[in-house]
Amino acid sequence: MRMTKTVSKAKVYKTFYLSPIGKMILTSDGKYLTHLHFMTTRYEKEKIVNQEDIKDDLEVFKLTKKWLDAYFNKEKPKFKLPLKIEGSVFGKMVWDILAEIPYGQTMTYKEIALEMKKRYNIVSLSYQAVGQAVGHNPICLIVPCHRVVGTNGSLTGYSEGIDKKIWLLKHEEVDMTNLFVPKKGNAL
Repeated sequence: MRMTKTVSKAKVYKTFYLSPIGKMILTSDGKYLTHLHFMTTRYEKEKIVNQEDIKDDLEVFKLTKKWLDAYFNKEKPKFKLPLKIEGSVFGKMVWDILAEIPYGQTMTYKEIALEMKKRYNIVSLSYQAVGQAVGHNPICLIVPCHRVVGTNGSLTGYSEGIDKKIWLLKHEEVDMTNLFVPKKGNAL
């Protein structure tokens, strides 16, 4: 008789947050925040919405909602949240840089690529690869992918929706003078 090893799947919990620009979903492994997205997000929505158990009273959810309340009240949240961001090594390098973009400021895909080359000693790197990693950020707002813009000022590449990106940048009082929504394409 041959025995097979059973691998148990880690428990995942969810809760919801109603922001001024739409309902958000938060997930956790019970200790760390693992995802934060608007319900309109294009990827992983079905998995997150349909398969996790609702557990509103987790400490990490309480802290995250406190952070979100502060953010949406135009305060700059001053505390760190326990995050567990899973993804490729490359994605994690991009997300580390995103996490450092200050409130009310933007950074271009090119600037992120140049920082990665400097910080991680990467010789060759495409802006499109950076853009893909930015677009797959699992924790929006806290890891502020909405603050990334094209080199020419184009507001592209936000998986939560361009309308939300514009709202968030205006909310943070970013100077929108040289920023624009391109008529066609997704130039970085």
